[in-house]
Amino acid sequence: MAKKSAKFSVAVLCGGPSLERGISLNSARSLMDHLKSEQIEIVPIYFDNKKQAYQISQAQLYSNTPSDFDFKLQQTATPLTTAALVKKLREVAITFPAMHGPFGEDGGIQRFLEKHAIPFVGSGSKACRLAFDKHTANTFIAGHDFFTLPSAVLKIFHTDHEKILKDFFANNKVQRAVVKPASGGSSIGVFSVATPQEALEKTKLIFSKRMDTRVVVEPFAQGKEFTMIILENQFALPVALPPTEIETDYTEHQIFDFRRKYLPTRQVTWHCPPRFSQEIIERIQAQGEQLFRLFGMHDAARFDGWVLPNGKIWFCDFNTVSGMEQNSFLFQQAARVGLTHRDVLQYIVQHSSARQGVHFPEISSQKKKGKTVTILMGGSNSERQVSLMSGTNVWLKLRQTKEYEPQPYLLDTHGDVWKLPYHLSLNHTVEEIMENCQQYPNEKHRLEDFERRARIKLGLREEKNAQDFFDPRKLSLNELLHSSSFLFIALHGGKGEDGTLQAACEKAKVKFNGSPATTSQLCMDKWKTAEAIRQLNIPGVQAIAGESFLTSTLLHMTSSQIEALWKKLHTELHSKTFIIKPQSDGCTTGVAHIFTAQDLKTYLAYLQKRAAYIPKNTFHGQADIIELPSAAPKRLLIERFIATDKLRVKANKMKHLPVSGWVEMTAGVIEVRGKIHALAPSITIAEGEVLTVEEKFQGGTGINITPPPEHLIQGSTVEKVRQRIAELATALGIRGYARIDIFVHLKTGAIHVIEVNTLPGLTGSTVIYHQALADQPPKFPAEFLSTIIANTGY
Repeated sequence: MAKKSAKFSVAVLCGGPSLERGISLNSARSLMDHLKSEQIEIVPIYFDNKKQAYQISQAQLYSNTPSDFDFKLQQTATPLTTAALVKKLREVAITFPAMHGPFGEDGGIQRFLEKHAIPFVGSGSKACRLAFDKHTANTFIAGHDFFTLPSAVLKIFHTDHEKILKDFFANNKVQRAVVKPASGGSSIGVFSVATPQEALEKTKLIFSKRMDTRVVVEPFAQGKEFTMIILENQFALPVALPPTEIETDYTEHQIFDFRRKYLPTRQVTWHCPPRFSQEIIERIQAQGEQLFRLFGMHDAARFDGWVLPNGKIWFCDFNTVSGMEQNSFLFQQAARVGLTHRDVLQYIVQHSSARQGVHFPEISSQKKKGKTVTILMGGSNSERQVSLMSGTNVWLKLRQTKEYEPQPYLLDTHGDVWKLPYHLSLNHTVEEIMENCQQYPNEKHRLEDFERRARIKLGLREEKNAQDFFDPRKLSLNELLHSSSFLFIALHGGKGEDGTLQAACEKAKVKFNGSPATTSQLCMDKWKTAEAIRQLNIPGVQAIAGESFLTSTLLHMTSSQIEALWKKLHTELHSKTFIIKPQSDGCTTGVAHIFTAQDLKTYLAYLQKRAAYIPKNTFHGQADIIELPSAAPKRLLIERFIATDKLRVKANKMKHLPVSGWVEMTAGVIEVRGKIHALAPSITIAEGEVLTVEEKFQGGTGINITPPPEHLIQGSTVEKVRQRIAELATALGIRGYARIDIFVHLKTGAIHVIEVNTLPGLTGSTVIYHQALADQPPKFPAEFLSTIIANTGY
């Protein structure tokens, strides 16, 4: 029995051995952000990749990736024996597994909890085991007359793989197939193949990386992809929420993989509710509810499937623990029926508690109205999707505070502003939200019909909150400024960060976050920033040597002229290779490491044809695609490449291979009582030559060690770096907060400045939050954001 306490306590289990454990951390953060309250306490428990349990602090939960966790576990977490884990879980009211993949969804952790009679949220071990294995689940539902596509299974140590694959392709007339781990998650290790030989190669890859011991092969589905959340109501009846159609371009047989699912790009579009006929949607919902009961599931699940060209519906993947990122399908679909993040999580925990005889307290929904904060996100430049992630996160974080009443607004690609209701704020691209706002009058009746039916089935008798759920309203930027007391600018790049919007706020006497117009204008231009740094002449602080070019000049150069330029750069910048990037765009867009004159030609060719991105492996060491500006930048910078020491985190240890003595770091600053204070810098570790947009902003990717470990750089040297950063930020006129990306010499603490970001990303797990938590006293994200606002005098 759980001990009685003033708060209802929920143990959140995260991490685990799965390749999707990074997604698990995002889910756990959402649970803490939206479930935690004055009446509900969150107790985080982390499992490493060997299933060793640790009790971690709530601050530790905001570390970005499992590598961060594993690296710091010995210093910051308490290992739990099996007996200690059981004791801890029996002290809380209920346990919420938020682990994806093996151990989290295959019945492993559920068996452990059942064995020790610990009440937990979600389906039991039997249902998890049956639903988790894709081949077993497919066979099971086929045996109950649900439509399925043919599939084959290959086992790791068997020698019949080639024969099975050849027979499968021939017998089923397969032109293209999907190869995936039988027991993996739905995002990682999934491949599209055209031949039995290619299928065999991907099978060997999955086995070699020990993603699984069994591989499933099935035809590449033709049709429309969808995903749907199912909740269980107080009468143990499943209720399907409005499904989401996943629109993507399958002409090159792409898979809805980790990047497409979790990072916002225009390569995929979500439609909720889908563009299917009413009859098809009702069949999807009815069959989903039937399968939920057939598997014996509880509380909540997410089902993925396809509507095939012949109208048949195939459910191909069953997730007993749905992802819970800030704009995940769970929250997006729940918002469509009038539920906020907190509403739907409380609903799940409350009904799970009631099902298991655990008393759940009455939760007050009353919140004292605070000061209005207008949050502006989106825009039209190449960083608009990261802006959307930042703005959404700021909005959701500030909703937790007593001081502020945040309201999200979207700056669309045409320059119009939309006041956003809750249910239209969670789509994952600016374009999707803009289209939903524009189409709302035509779709309103249909949306209200879905909402009404779902709320009746869920037993929701109260009216939805009119402060959160209303019709979107279009207005001009000028109207927004004149109706706002405080504007939280969550834009990145373009007119949101180059001083234009800041100047408009200053003219309208509207308080805003970040630096004034003059400083914003200076720091947005990397070349002018470098020139300013050189003139400041701060000891130990340098700008990186480089040259600025008109993009039009480079684009009109002949091949021989580019080769001559390359030789000239070698001589003048004293570098064999270079970094090329837009002079006045954001910190991730269009940044490439180029090794030859041909690389420069290739880069310019992609700009010339206005490509959305440069494919991975185009340049040496390029681990992922390079997002490009939506329009060719006016000027390009070509800078000397700074060779850094090789840093990798493996087996919970940092591997350091000295090369030059320089490492890449990022350092946040915050204004405290009118004075710039430098936070502890972070060591940034990239998989490739240049940090990708995922590694900078997306939870579950990238490694940031905060603060840097003593064995790598002495504490006195780190302090010297902090002093230099604070002096630089002050001299540049930084106000509020900022992030400065730098190269640091490990012995001397000397700095080469990469760039200064006056509006750094504020996504769910961005590094500046880690640094604020490592400060003294530590600041949690919502408190950090509140400090930024309060320091403006608002």
